[in-house]
Amino acid sequence: MVVHLVDGTFELFRYFLSPAAAFDRSAPEELRAVRGVVASILGMLEGGVTHLGVATDHVIESFRNTLWPGYKTGEGLDPLLYAQFQPLEDALSALGVVVWPMVEFEADDALAAAAVMAAADARVEQVVVCTPDKDLAQCVRGDRIVQLDRRTRGLRNESGVRQKFGVSPASIPDWLALVGDSADGYPGLPGWGEKSAATVLARYEHLEHIPKVATEWDVAVRRATRLAATLTEQRERALLFRELATLRVDAPIGADVDALRWRGPRTDFAAWSVRLGTPALHERSIVAAEYRSTATTRTPARTAASPRWR
Repeated sequence: MVVHLVDGTFELFRYFLSPAAAFDRSAPEELRAVRGVVASILGMLEGGVTHLGVATDHVIESFRNTLWPGYKTGEGLDPLLYAQFQPLEDALSALGVVVWPMVEFEADDALAAAAVMAAADARVEQVVVCTPDKDLAQCVRGDRIVQLDRRTRGLRNESGVRQKFGVSPASIPDWLALVGDSADGYPGLPGWGEKSAATVLARYEHLEHIPKVATEWDVAVRRATRLAATLTEQRERALLFRELATLRVDAPIGADVDALRWRGPRTDFAAWSVRLGTPALHERSIVAAEYRSTATTRTPARTAASPRWR
């Protein structure tokens, strides 16, 4: 079996900001992004996906906000978008999909925890983490746990992570600590860029293994003396940023692989389909569930049938 794990918060943002959504009048404005995500998830199920979990940020803030005051918050978030967080969780649950609404942790943490859980099951052939978020690159393991950008259909395995970032998945939190992540609200260290961080970490893997003195580095990096001094002076801050970037595989998801098998919609999905302005969603879900219960063979999921490896 193949397990698909979806970043529901990212998908909600994606559909909310989609230019096409602005011209879509079939769904009420206050649920337009929800309808887009629900229809997309249903499309995955119609395409052959059998085991699926969706992680969401039930609230924006998490335990990381207590560690770093500048960490991302809901400040400036469009109220129309924020008001769709809860309805998305309710609508997906009505569709019969397992949803992990995170409060103390973040959706990314739930995806990481679910990926580890699923990969530990010998019945699972592959875990596909559906998000382009660079944080999740740390979860990639060989061809067993891969990352899929559903928009571009780019599929990235471990060699793809190395090609993209210049480091192994295990070094992604260290790389982010040095480079920073503007989306999450921490700046990294002054002078450190993507190339210098990749060059050094490709050799030393983790922050604590990097020699404090540049003359002890056995890799060639521009302004090495200044970079080494900065890392020495701001080591505690770098370690803090790495903690912010490290996903928590102990996030509470309370589900095993069997719980992720889609068995069809709940009865209340009919009402949700009407509320979303698309009664056909319920009809489609019933057809997909009936096919699932009677078919003896399965075709590969279209979401990953023709990927572009990166």
